[in-house]
Amino acid sequence: MPNLKEHILALEKSLMTPELRWSADALESVLSPDFREFGRSGLASGYRDTIAHLTSEVTPLDMTIDDFELAMVSDTVALATYRSTRRLDGGDRLESLRSSIWRRDEDGEWRMVFHQGTPARTA
Repeated sequence: MPNLKEHILALEKSLMTPELRWSADALESVLSPDFREFGRSGLASGYRDTIAHLTSEVTPLDMTIDDFELAMVSDTVALATYRSTRRLDGGDRLESLRSSIWRRDEDGEWRMVFHQGTPARTA
């Protein structure tokens, strides 16, 4: 397995792909059943609502991750922070500051338990 920072970055990137976002089974393998999100939109959602929302999307995301950092909170909990840029049709961009809490579960797999997106100011 790659180092943990690379592994969590790969999981974060996978959550931006249609293969994962549009598959409830794939999402259930990456999100913890106690998952919570405070979205960029300002809305809060839980595990089932998030899976229902993502699997109903019809347009793939065009999003990149920059300035990715990972800090260990404990032996089994890590905090990922980064800046994302989403390109919209028409060329507009949405920049966000994002944070995710990942936990290594009893089966040894890392699953996201919390995510927050906050609109970022552009320079």
